[in-house]
Amino acid sequence: MVAMRSTRQSTRRAEILTGLVEIFLNEGFLDFSLEDLAVRLQCSKSTLYVVAPSKEQLIVAVVRAFFREATDRVEERVTTEPDPVKRIGVYLDAISRELAPASSKFFADLSSFAPAHEIYLHNTAIATRRVQELVAAAEPSGHTVNAVFLGAVAGTVMESIQRGELGATTSLTDAEAYRLLADLIVAGVTKAPGARRAGGTHEER
Repeated sequence: MVAMRSTRQSTRRAEILTGLVEIFLNEGFLDFSLEDLAVRLQCSKSTLYVVAPSKEQLIVAVVRAFFREATDRVEERVTTEPDPVKRIGVYLDAISRELAPASSKFFADLSSFAPAHEIYLHNTAIATRRVQELVAAAEPSGHTVNAVFLGAVAGTVMESIQRGELGATTSLTDAEAYRLLADLIVAGVTKAPGARRAGGTHEER
């Protein structure tokens, strides 16, 4: 009986988290009260307490669940690509797809609520390190690539995309920006060793 009750509670918690993730991505989270969320999910406040004992802790649990599940799906896509260079593009494209449903209100609330913002920064740091790993794995023989630099570039650009700054400056959609970022990183990995480091040209010898 206890095991069955625990299983039902876990299932209900997962269902509530899924519903809250959808609401948060579409509409943000700071403007909602627990009562509002209970009405939207057609449940009682006590049911929300199955997920977390307060609104603040609920936000943290939902944001953390979103990024954890998104990361898992991204990595699943990466493992299907055998080519080390192509994995970089697959990884960045997968991130773009996972973040596409998130509204500007969601990202604005992430920036305004410190505990949620810390989760976002933590995941951006993870993505930066992951790009560094993928770049290092794709490094061609005889050609040294600065994986730390390329990972840092990727992290900076990803943050700019999610803040809306890159789109405002370039008029690119987020998907286009991620695609060009992937092209940029791949070019940094595959650039011929004889290419000049400055001036953007290639000398014929």
